Order: sequence, then structure tokens, then C-alpha cells
Amino acid sequence: MAREYLLGNAAIARGILEAGASVVTSYPGTPASEIVETLAPLAEKYDLHVEWSVNEKAALEVAIGASWTGTRAAAVMKHVGLNVAADPFMTLAYTGVRGGLVVITSDDPFCHSSQNEQDSRRYAQFACIPCLDPADPQEARDMTIYAFELSEELELPVLLRPTTRVSHARADVDVGEIKKTRAKSEFLKNPVRWVALPAHARPRHSVLLEKQDEIKASLEKSPWNRLVLRGELGVIASGISGLYAEEAVKQLDADISILRIGTFPPPDSLCSEFIRHVSKVMVIEELEPVLEEYVERAAREHNPDLDILGKRTGHIPREGELDSRIARNAIANMADLPLVESPSLREAVEILPRRPPALCPGCGHRAAYYAMREAFGKDAIFPSDIGCYTLAVDMGTIDTCLCMGASITLASGIRFSGEERDICCSIGDSTFLHTGLPGLLNAAYNRARITIAILDNSTTAMTGHQPHPGTGVTASGDKTKAVSLASLAKALGADFVEIVDPYDLYATIETFKRARDYQGLSVVIAKQVCVINERRAGIRRKPFMVNENCTGCRECIEFGCPAIEFEEDRARINSLCTGCGVCAQICPSEAIEVVK
Repeated sequence: MAREYLLGNAAIARGILEAGASVVTSYPGTPASEIVETLAPLAEKYDLHVEWSVNEKAALEVAIGASWTGTRAAAVMKHVGLNVAADPFMTLAYTGVRGGLVVITSDDPFCHSSQNEQDSRRYAQFACIPCLDPADPQEARDMTIYAFELSEELELPVLLRPTTRVSHARADVDVGEIKKTRAKSEFLKNPVRWVALPAHARPRHSVLLEKQDEIKASLEKSPWNRLVLRGELGVIASGISGLYAEEAVKQLDADISILRIGTFPPPDSLCSEFIRHVSKVMVIEELEPVLEEYVERAAREHNPDLDILGKRTGHIPREGELDSRIARNAIANMADLPLVESPSLREAVEILPRRPPALCPGCGHRAAYYAMREAFGKDAIFPSDIGCYTLAVDMGTIDTCLCMGASITLASGIRFSGEERDICCSIGDSTFLHTGLPGLLNAAYNRARITIAILDNSTTAMTGHQPHPGTGVTASGDKTKAVSLASLAKALGADFVEIVDPYDLYATIETFKRARDYQGLSVVIAKQVCVINERRAGIRRKPFMVNENCTGCRECIEFGCPAIEFEEDRARINSLCTGCGVCAQICPSEAIEVVK
């Protein structure tokens, strides 16, 4: 065995390769994106099909199709992506799999880059399938390999649930040999199993329920559940919280028993032994009290007088990330030991300037939003969507952000409620292809009088600049069909469809005004390549500067570009300028010009 220094997501990718999977699908989403980004450059070398799918539902269904031929497959997504894939996910537990199928869903406690903090273990409970909860990159790699084996043993999908701190941690990881030979596969016709008619689903549900004891028996032998019995006070923790708990017990130098859990459902024998041994237990986990609820049920049978502390008692927060300090103080509180004071951040907050989220200097989205605001006015309603364009929330053109693709449907609902003000919703190109298409079709079919602004920067920017069907490039860099967003919009029923360059500010404003006045569904596609990708491609525009005509009116400052500053009653443009030239069009004094 060799050792490599790996990101947690790279360790998962390594586990996929070592397990001999042949098909890997995903929709990009932080904190999961690096798994496919690690695999895509290796696709040809290892005869691997890697794809960025249009959404998570499509990704899972492609992986299911591969699994049903006997091929090992993985579907990768972030936790909210599992909501999109939930339809096939729930029925897949009934039909089962042939080749090992691992659903990798990265949870995001504290909402570092997400709109909620949901706990994917609940989905595993709901579907009655096994879930593995890694604590570090080594476990992430090892559990990935085991998940494929367990999936084939049980003929069920297996959920792997890394969290942000595991996905983005780096550590030395022991790695093994990569399987290079793709196994021969063949789809075997079996309608009774693969066709989920009610008459077939009912008996398959019974099969799934009968497998629950087999699932528990398989997980009992797992090396990721570890018990150390000491005193009558105990800690039971799962995932990365187990590392925090172990560290806390060591630092406190206390006679405390500890049980680390890495699998769900938890191992009955270890848990019952632990529960019988202790009189009081602290349950530590992120996010939902999944393990805590299990301990409560088990205690009724094995130790009814057990004092159980955790989220329900307020000793462990139910929201946000945990850390070693939280774990240590919770355990110390249980053991009547001194608490560790939290370092105060008040002084740092007072010293450091505010750093609200902002679009990049020269981002075409900023210009599109400016034009939208000029055309529709500040009193209009602006539903928006999931993407880097949501960072423009301070521009007054983002009134809602719910989930992928919801901007168009929310806009329709607001219009159908009787709202008479102008409505202009915004959605990115990748998000539009993800789940915006049904919303546009729904708006056209039901005659919603709204304007849809598709902010097309020709990439999936917020999650790391992955390609999508509109870019003409696959995950592995091969050229493919580039879908036309304008043609799609027209085909789905929009009669007013125009493409604008947001850098041409006043033409964009005029187009938005025509869209506003159109008595029906209108679509404006604001197309400008992401400025980061542009620079990576070697494209450099001449920067701009402020000349002596500046009157200090602050019009350019209100545009919100980080390249524009205000100093001594004058505007100045700093070295961040990418040369988009929009500020020069805004300036009423013609005080901004290209650097000569």
C-alpha cells in the first residue's frame, strides 16, 4: 500500500477507482464537486465514463441504468441535490441494484455554500438503506470501497455521507491498487423487478423490509464502529464528531467510555453493550438527532434509567457545525469538569472591515442587474435563483432565492396571485438547464406575464467552472453538442426571446424595457463569458482609469464593482479592473476612460 496526501473528495475519487467503478455521474455542487473533477482527467486512462449530468435526478438515473447491467456506478451530489434525485432514490430501494451503486451526498453543516443544513442520514432512514458516515479522508476512501462491496452483497444502493469538513480536509491516505479492467456487463430483462408497477412494488417493499436484519448484520462487522469501555459516564458520536469526542476525552483526561459510530443503522450489539455499561451518555452528531433517537429507543430495552444528553436536552446544538471546543465543553459539562472559554471575536469584528459577498470585477451579471434595475425600476419584483449571481443581493434586484430553478415558477405564482407590478426573474445558464426548463414551459403554457433573464456566463461558475450542455464540452473535455438557450426558450413557448451583451449597457437596458412592456412571457439572455474563464483563456482587455473630469457624484461607486474605490472626494479604479468598460458608460461626466 502507498500513501498519498489527499483532499477528502480526492480520497473518495480514489476509492471509486480502486473499487473498479465504470460509471460516475454528478451535477456540480459544493462541497462535492472535486470528486468528479478529480476523476474526469483520468476517464480515458481507466476506461471510465464520467459525466456532468444536467441535474441530480438525471445523474442518479444514469448510474442506476449502469448498475442494472452489473456495472459498478456512483452518483455524486450535495445534500440539496438529493432532494432533486429523491424520486428515483426512493423507488431504487425497492428495485435494488446489480452492480454496486453508491450515492455520495456531501452534507454542508453551517450552510457554507448552501441554502439549508439538511441531514442526508434521514434519507437513508426513509429509504431503509445503509448509510456510511466518514470522519476523515482515510475513512472516506475506505468506506467508498466498502460501500460498493456492501451494495452488491445486499443488492441495495448505499449512501455515503461526507460533510464539508471531511470533503475539504487534507490528510495522508493509505491507497491501494487501481482496477483498470472494466467488467463485462449485460442488462438482464426482469420486468417483475425493474418495472415498478404497483403489483411489482408491493412485494419488493416486503423484500426491502426483510433485508433490514441483513443490513444490520453486515454493518455489525464494520471496522468503523469502535467501543472503548471505561467509567460510567459515556460519549457516543458519529462521523467527524467522533474525532472531536475522542480528542476531548483525551484532553480532559477523564474516565469516560466512548463509542464511535460510522454506520447507519448503528450496530446493535456494540450499542447495547455500551448502553448497559454507562449511567449517563452524551450523544454528539451533526446535524439531526438520528443517533440520539436510536440511543433513546435502545435504552428503553437495555437501560431504562440511562440519562441521555444531546440535542434534545440542549447540550449539543441542532444547527451549524460542531467543533472540538463544543464537544469538549459538552463532555466537560456532563462530567462536572471546567469548561473552555470561547475566544472573543468582538475585537476582531470591530477592527476588520465588512466584506459582504460580491460579484467579481467585470462580471457580466452585475451589468445585467444594473440594466434590469434601470429598466424595471426599484419597485418591480425580482425573484432569483441559485448561483454566483445571487451574490448581487445588495443591488436590489434579488427578492427571492429558494432552490434550483425556482425563480421562474415563483415569479409565475407571484403574477397569478394578482400582483400587478412588473416582475423580472433571473436564472443562470447552468441552473436554467438544471431545472429551469420545466418552469419556463409552465410559464408559457399558463400564460404568465413575466420577464425571465437568463444570465449566461457559459459555465457553472459558483461550483468551480464546470461545463454544461450549453458549453459544447463534456466533463472529460471532449467536444459535444452545444445547446442553444435561445432555441430552447422559443421551443418551450416564449415568443419574445432576445440575446444581449450586458457590456453594451444601454442596448441591454432598452432590450429589458421592451421585455417589460411585452404583454406575455418574455426572455432576455444576457450573454457574457465568465470573466475568470476569460482570463484563464488569456483574454485581456485594457483597464480603465478616472480622469480629471470626475465630480465625485458616486454613480460609479453605486455600481458596486470592487475595482472602483472612492478617495478624497474622487473615484479611482484599482488594479482589479478587467476592462469591461461598463463604468465608463454609467459615468455622467465622461470621467472614465481606457488607460492609454
